[in-house]
Amino acid sequence: MLIGIPVETKQLQAAKPKDCAEEMAAYLSLVATTRCRASYAKVFGYFAPRLRSYALKQVGNEALAMELVQDTMSNVWQKAHLFNAEKGSPSTWIFTIARNIRYDMLRKQQNRKEDICSDDLWPVLCETTADSNEVSLDQQVTLEEVGYLFEQLPAKQKAVIEAIYIEGKSQQEVADQLDIPLGTVKSRTRLALQRLKEMLQEYD
Repeated sequence: MLIGIPVETKQLQAAKPKDCAEEMAAYLSLVATTRCRASYAKVFGYFAPRLRSYALKQVGNEALAMELVQDTMSNVWQKAHLFNAEKGSPSTWIFTIARNIRYDMLRKQQNRKEDICSDDLWPVLCETTADSNEVSLDQQVTLEEVGYLFEQLPAKQKAVIEAIYIEGKSQQEVADQLDIPLGTVKSRTRLALQRLKEMLQEYD
């Protein structure tokens, strides 16, 4: 039902804003009260192209834009009962949902940047915690060298690094496993990586 977004028609573009808002509000009411798929299709057909244009401007990527559209319209279907025409227009409500989803996408992207990929550490340490003025590590660091220095880390830091890079867990999973805040996991990860970098420089 969510696959395929129709192109805007001249008829839709020519619709008067007030009349269109009232029409979409009526459709949303039917979706909320009777789960009317035909009414939802009308809402989807009108808003999906507009959401796609908005999403493309925000993310600049077709795949992510389509994901934002799909997630937004899924929320519209699931939460239609929350729409209140007295508090705002359908457009305002739906685009607020889209903006919230966009913020969630940004947070997830940021978290992925903070979650350091194992490939960056084994065999070459991740550079994300390095200061811009620091000398880059030798790109030929061997697994043996890293393994030897890894054993010298404090136990708590070693436990976090081992869980992330050897067991392949995410930082959130490590936090849940060790029953510690996510921020603590990130802090220990950064400290451990920084310590490993310092030891590698000394080791060379």
